[in-house]
Amino acid sequence: MPIPHGLAIEDLRVFVEVARRGSFTAAAATCGYTQSGVSRRIAALERATGGPLFDRRARGVRLTPAGDVLSAHATAALTAIEDAVAAVEDVRRGAGGRLRIGSFATADAVLVPEALAALRRAAPDVQTTVTEGLTRELVAWLRAGTLDVAVVSDYPVDEVPADGIALDHLCDDPMMVALPPGHRLAGEAAVHLADLAGDPWIEAGRLAAEATTLHTAAARAGFAPRTDVTVPGWTAKQGFVAAGLGVTLVPRLAAGAMRSDVVVRPLRDEAAVRRVFVARAARAPALPAADRFAALLRETATALAGAPPPV
Repeated sequence: MPIPHGLAIEDLRVFVEVARRGSFTAAAATCGYTQSGVSRRIAALERATGGPLFDRRARGVRLTPAGDVLSAHATAALTAIEDAVAAVEDVRRGAGGRLRIGSFATADAVLVPEALAALRRAAPDVQTTVTEGLTRELVAWLRAGTLDVAVVSDYPVDEVPADGIALDHLCDDPMMVALPPGHRLAGEAAVHLADLAGDPWIEAGRLAAEATTLHTAAARAGFAPRTDVTVPGWTAKQGFVAAGLGVTLVPRLAAGAMRSDVVVRPLRDEAAVRRVFVARAARAPALPAADRFAALLRETATALAGAPPPV
């Protein structure tokens, strides 16, 4: 059945107050109307619903059977409207609604989880999801509108056209090197990349950006890396390093999540530094929860950069 023409939310609000207090006069004081104003509101509602809603008596009013039914539904409807308005206000102030986050694998090691945990403490009603992907995938998902915000590396600037994407520089993330515990350089405070020219390297073949980082850094240091082992992701790389089968590059932001049975050391020459960005679709509607998350990412990145390197 269609909603009757002329049914107004304010009429329902006044109606519920009259029903609660049993008096037009008492409801008028509560709602900020004159008694005649309340009478006009109720008369309009009765026209819209097809008949009397109150039995007018010498001392107050009493609900008719139709009014009794409407009272229950009107109360529920007004509560739902209030909840809807509050939910919209929460979205506008970054305290509610949906936030779809994307990030690359090593950002999911420490940076994104810590920032997301901070967001959930500050705004527990924001409903978040996290999707992992390569930077080029994350950029495509932002363009398609299936992500609201993403943490990406500098590859969208260098290799993927960034048309339609707004990039906000988050931090510079120097690469470190992961060594087996018995490695000849494991006792050094920091390592020159060139000193590892003869070592076998563990490479993450699916992550083209990471492979580019390794080969570019090695070329700058004057050698071509020998990659005896290629594995799908960085978790597997740690296992091969721990077993003494090679060495590998590790982003500084993710170094704190490394296994305890590998040794992580800074590179003296900073042969590889990637840039990390918060990315959003340039024409996406304003989303305060995304702004809030971006600020927490920046705070987390700053804290991680200032923490002492893992031993």
